Amino acid sequence: MGMTITEKILARHAGQATVAPGQNVWADIDVLMTHDVCGPGTIGAFKEHFGPDAKVRDPDRVVIIPDHYIFTADAKAHRNIQILREFVAEQGLRHYYDPDFVQGEGMPDPYADPEQTSYQGVCHTVLPERGHTRPGEVLLGTDSHTCTAGAFGEFATGIGNTEAGFVLGTGKLWFKVPATMRFVLEGPMPPYLMAKDLILRIIGDIGVAGAAYRAMEFVGSTIAGMNVEERMTLCNMAVEAGAKNGVVPADEVTIDYVRARTDLPFEPVGSDADAEYLSEHRYDVAGAEPVVAQPHAPDRVALVKDIAGTKLDRAYIGSCTGGKMVDFEAAARVLSGRTVQIDTFCVPANTRVDAELSRRTHDGKTLRQILLDAGCQVAPASCGACLGGPDDTFGRANSAIKVISTTNRNFPGRMGSLDAEVFLASPLTAAASAVTGAITDPRDLLK
Repeated sequence: MGMTITEKILARHAGQATVAPGQNVWADIDVLMTHDVCGPGTIGAFKEHFGPDAKVRDPDRVVIIPDHYIFTADAKAHRNIQILREFVAEQGLRHYYDPDFVQGEGMPDPYADPEQTSYQGVCHTVLPERGHTRPGEVLLGTDSHTCTAGAFGEFATGIGNTEAGFVLGTGKLWFKVPATMRFVLEGPMPPYLMAKDLILRIIGDIGVAGAAYRAMEFVGSTIAGMNVEERMTLCNMAVEAGAKNGVVPADEVTIDYVRARTDLPFEPVGSDADAEYLSEHRYDVAGAEPVVAQPHAPDRVALVKDIAGTKLDRAYIGSCTGGKMVDFEAAARVLSGRTVQIDTFCVPANTRVDAELSRRTHDGKTLRQILLDAGCQVAPASCGACLGGPDDTFGRANSAIKVISTTNRNFPGRMGSLDAEVFLASPLTAAASAVTGAITDPRDLLK
């Protein structure tokens, strides 16, 4: 019997010829990532269990990316970054992307040139941009959306601070091999659809626990036609179905992207023809329609046309899920020549995207100018209000408002106030809804 991609990667990293779902293995870890929210706790767990003077097992395999609570006056958020700086200096870690404009008390000034700082933005988009995501590897992070990196044909999943502290000291971690659910998406992508619509539809079909401790493998002609950023959106939200990881087989699109960003060797793997899957789910994408996830769960999915007209107070376009270049290019298609009717906040996922907003054009204008002319507010790259954050976080929902958002979660309090209602949607749908002030099918404006 053959193996799936996930099984092959875990077998290789456990030094075994084969593994099977349900089997427990010790696996070598290629990359461990942490950030400003979980990093201090990870460091604390490491020192508690390995000693105050312990050294990280392999400094070259550790990546630290502050990104969550950056543009805030909150002193505790600033202290978290200082803890990371001290640990990086103590351990001699090379892969640290410091928000060097965050100093002392008060709100840090947004940087004038996003290319003139070591700060990079949201960890899940910075990892691939900086060459830390490589096919066939095992990547762990102290963030549930670390599964985003499965878009690069690797086993990527989120872990807790204690587990991460153990990986810092040993370079290994204990896993139960997950069974794999196969999702076959066929057909051309309509111009009014995005990967966000597809993954929300899947989550709506199987539920928020439908893939609990499973691997979600995405294949088919639709996937083959997607760029890397759209594949990242699919894998990013696998955890919203309870999955251990999401994965897309590495192909030429993947290889070209990765090789342009790192000269480190890597070895892609693919599922065997006779691999055994827990289940298979098929979708005809050409006939799919835009969807939205209603409060307060990602599986409360409805067709946009069925809840069109629902009044909104705010739109939010950003996060690791919805703040990539493909997302802002989509939003610009809708916003160009129009004006938003509700407060609309735009937060790039990383500094490359931030810079590209001022370079890439549509209808003869830069994307940034389109956003500003439409009445959007644009902030420097960060997680922004996706995780709520301190009260002064840009775009945070501080009251009982209705928000349409390109982020990945809509639990109570996720974007701030427990009384806020968050509707999850694609950047096309979010932009269309911002223009009308109510949930709107993007087909109505793309005509």
